Amino acid sequence: MISLQQRSIAHFDLDCFFVSVECLSDSSLKGKPLLVGGRSDRAVVAACSYEARQYGIHSAMPMKTALKLCPHALVRNGDMEKYSQFSKDVTDIIARQAPLYEKSSIDEFYLDLSGMDKYFGTMKWTAELRQLIIKETGLPISFGLASNKMISKVATNEVKPNGQLQIPFGNEKIFLAPMPIEKLPMVGKETGAQLRQRGVENVKTLSEIPVALLEAWLGKNGISLWNKANGIDDTPVIPYHEQKSISTESTFAADTIDMQFINAELVRMTEKIAFELRQQNKLTGCVTIKIRYSDFETVTKQMSIPYTCCDHLLLEKVKELFKKLYDRRLLIRLIGVRFSHMVQGNYQISLFDDTQEMIALYQAIDHIKNRFGWQYLMKGTNVLSPEKKKLAGPTPLRPYYKKF
Repeated sequence: MISLQQRSIAHFDLDCFFVSVECLSDSSLKGKPLLVGGRSDRAVVAACSYEARQYGIHSAMPMKTALKLCPHALVRNGDMEKYSQFSKDVTDIIARQAPLYEKSSIDEFYLDLSGMDKYFGTMKWTAELRQLIIKETGLPISFGLASNKMISKVATNEVKPNGQLQIPFGNEKIFLAPMPIEKLPMVGKETGAQLRQRGVENVKTLSEIPVALLEAWLGKNGISLWNKANGIDDTPVIPYHEQKSISTESTFAADTIDMQFINAELVRMTEKIAFELRQQNKLTGCVTIKIRYSDFETVTKQMSIPYTCCDHLLLEKVKELFKKLYDRRLLIRLIGVRFSHMVQGNYQISLFDDTQEMIALYQAIDHIKNRFGWQYLMKGTNVLSPEKKKLAGPTPLRPYYKKF
């Protein structure tokens, strides 16, 4: 059996993914400062090219600010449907080739290649997979190959764009030592400032600080940071399963055909599990609706959607799908909503045409729901009369995982 210390983990990252897809669609955009996002002054930058980054532009920056920094930058609206399809194309290629992989976000993957050196050259195999992805999709992609997930991700970041790097087993600390502390995962502006105030500027210095002292400075995060500075990461590669889903159902106290009530229930259930998606920092790429009629016939219908976890986008798809599915005009006993094809990500990347205010609104809504419970803040259409509340019957307070 291979120990954790002898693992071989590859981290693949599609370079400037949204920008690369846009350049693939329009080759005239290559080599130019390109911003992907909404066009209004209050919109935000969802992604930017390396050429745009040279002007100090970064993702989540207000579009107005970005255009002040680089007035001649080109702006393209985001197309989440197109990006989702390219992400799925890359996933399919990796799934065909890799023994074990984890899709950690729409554009990042971890592959566990432990033991493959007995039969293949792991670096050679990984490089060939990278070339296959480039050939079949046309997208640039980089990878790092190392003994754990953290080192492989840092290695990828060091060779982007369109590069590859292997860190041999035993060289983890040597690789990290000269790097600024901000190169480590978990070291953001605040943590970095705290450490630099104490004279800690590179990873080598950080790795030599007693773990008890780091814990005193940073709490439990100090222990995790000490491990990272010393190249230690036992996090497993979690197998990716498209079938993983989150869903909820509502069985009515009495069979009904009251569309106003059913619409309110669809809104309530969608908001509930969309909130759960955001809590887990996940996006869904597939929506399924379930209907059980009064004669107990049960039907389901699903559709693939651009990755998102936004209430207003998901509600549109849920209602559209329900209208297509509900065709018998019988009384309904139960309805259900399921989100599947889930990947890591946050809702900012899908709000291409939304403003900073919209993003702030979602953050405020989720803050209130986290503090008081999801059911204490909902759309007005969810407010039912006492009679219709009786019709709804008891409902679970939290989403649950199951198969329809």
